[in-house]
Amino acid sequence: MKPFAIAGLQLHVSGRQSNLEHIIDRIEMLMYLYPWVQMVVVSELATFGGWTGHAAPLPGPTEAAYCQLAAKHQIWLIPGSLYEKSETGIYNTAPVINPQGVVIARYRKMFPFLPYETGVESGTEFCVFDVPEVGRFGVSICYDMWFPETTRTLAAMGAEVILHPTLTGSIDRDVELAIARATAATNQCFVIDINGVGDGGNGQSLMVAPTGDVLYQAGHSQEMMPLEIDLARVGRSREVGLRGLGQPLKSFRDRKVDFAIYDRSKVQPPYLETLGPLEKMARGSRAGLTPTPFSVAKPHIDDGGLTAAQPYVPPTPPPGGGLP
Repeated sequence: MKPFAIAGLQLHVSGRQSNLEHIIDRIEMLMYLYPWVQMVVVSELATFGGWTGHAAPLPGPTEAAYCQLAAKHQIWLIPGSLYEKSETGIYNTAPVINPQGVVIARYRKMFPFLPYETGVESGTEFCVFDVPEVGRFGVSICYDMWFPETTRTLAAMGAEVILHPTLTGSIDRDVELAIARATAATNQCFVIDINGVGDGGNGQSLMVAPTGDVLYQAGHSQEMMPLEIDLARVGRSREVGLRGLGQPLKSFRDRKVDFAIYDRSKVQPPYLETLGPLEKMARGSRAGLTPTPFSVAKPHIDDGGLTAAQPYVPPTPPPGGGLP
């Protein structure tokens, strides 16, 4: 066994004032009740809410307060994320703090939630880190998980646990829960998906096993979620298959195809260019409801690329309607 105790904190977040003291108080209470916890994960942007007006350089005093707290309790701490102001713009950044109170990594969210999370730049570097004698952890933030390439990369880098602070208060939370379970199963890893409540989200934080099974799902109010996981389950699942069946990481490693859609040096399918700009839907919008004239590229599978694509014309329905 490789047991490790992680606690997720699903906290009430105010979007109008600092939540720093509240978060520190809750972590203090958590460690009083559950002193065996080794790592604490908080939701995305929990400290100040989702307003970029609070953006500040890192390192800074808020991060320093979290470092002091981690050192006091000798815990790993991922205090959600903070809006980081840098010379190249504003980033949604999650610090990783070790039990000595040292920031060992900062992960910048790769996919800001556009067109809503405006004015925020995209990060370009993945984040994995090792907990000595335990295993390897990766960090992902909210909308990142909608792009399976991000979490697959973390798994390929050896991540056995994906820590996923999120801020979701919208009606697509049920979809995110499905994505979290699918991510755990397809990458054969633990997923720790921590949401907030109040201005910080609609809760339903989720902890998922490498089999895709739910270890715990929170409700819609504040919760402490201390849980001991066994990282040996990851190695076992990846070695012999999920429930003794599929071995997706090995199959991905041994694949016979390179996906040309990821190669920007090649001509890309024109369909994506017909989807219009990345912007909020306007009232009364008819976008996507009427056909857009375009020629779909039908790739030649025999040469493995998209450069030799030929126009593809959909079949014309027979007179009277119906399928041809």
